[in-house]
Amino acid sequence: MADSVEIVVVGAGVVGLAIAKCLTESGHEVLVLDKEKWIGSETSSRNSEVIHAGLYYPPESKKAALCVEGKEALYTYCAERGIPHRRCGKLIVAADDGEIASLQRIRANGIASGVDDLVIIDADAATALEPNLKCVAALHSPSTGIVDSHQYMLALEGDIAAAGGMIALQTTFLGARRSAQGFSVTTQSVDGAETLLSCRWLVNAAGLHAQAVARSIENMPSAAIPARYLAKGVYFTLSGPAPFQRLIYPLPTTASLGLHYSVDLGGQARFGPDVEWIDTIDYEVDGSRAQRFEDSIRRYFPALKPGRLQPGYAGIRPKIVPAGAPAGDFLIQGPITHGIDGLIHLFGIESPGLTSSLAIGRAVTTLIG
Repeated sequence: MADSVEIVVVGAGVVGLAIAKCLTESGHEVLVLDKEKWIGSETSSRNSEVIHAGLYYPPESKKAALCVEGKEALYTYCAERGIPHRRCGKLIVAADDGEIASLQRIRANGIASGVDDLVIIDADAATALEPNLKCVAALHSPSTGIVDSHQYMLALEGDIAAAGGMIALQTTFLGARRSAQGFSVTTQSVDGAETLLSCRWLVNAAGLHAQAVARSIENMPSAAIPARYLAKGVYFTLSGPAPFQRLIYPLPTTASLGLHYSVDLGGQARFGPDVEWIDTIDYEVDGSRAQRFEDSIRRYFPALKPGRLQPGYAGIRPKIVPAGAPAGDFLIQGPITHGIDGLIHLFGIESPGLTSSLAIGRAVTTLIG
């Protein structure tokens, strides 16, 4: 007889873990599946570790609402659990007078989304905050911060276990069929052995693999599965001391928030990510991109010396819109969307997914009830 659990969550990235934490602490029985050896091995461990304020997203979007809610929830959670983090603030910079209007639009958008602490400052005020910075003006976001994402995920893992939930790593989701109880799920362990288990609810939080998981579920309408587009971004680390205390961002592009400066809690400075549209998952870092990075970075950090950038790491954004299209929103599908009772999909959970994770967990918990 197959094992049985109330809810199966596919994906042990930061969003899947946050969903499982919220569900278990609401009294649900939860099993999280992940094919990797460690939690958060893909997108969740290959980002800037930024706690976003919620400036960029359309005010009516899920990204805006969940980012603003998630930011406050994440700061509170980190403080309560002793997770390393810092509310360091961020400066979005205008490199010339023609970019000031864009700062004003971002500020207005942020205010409409509920971010009420944004101030545009002139060049003198910006360089007083960051002497190595070059700009004509900047938008100051004091509630932006950084977090140790690995410690955050470990805390979520601990909360899940403490509330009676389970995480099965190195366990691949092969597919699911409808059953009288909800779903019959087939999994495979690293030795190739297959196991059946039944569940009432199935939550697809598989990130880069969410579309593949969706296609492996019996009777899932193909029209409800969005296309997946992979936007790769590489990071270069900076040798020597960190030049800025705050995060420094250029103006955003259609595909990303720009090639920005961030620093981790250990003081390691880094620049990135850039954007490269790819067809298959590939985390290689091409060191020859350093010159392009240097040229872009010197617009706001002219003192950058040649050779200080070292290849760092790469991440991939699981987008649901192609190159050149306006940024897509988070897509959280319940039964009302695809018609399958007990099934929830999450597609396009890119930035600000880390910031929004606890709010996304609450949203999924509300859908399940």
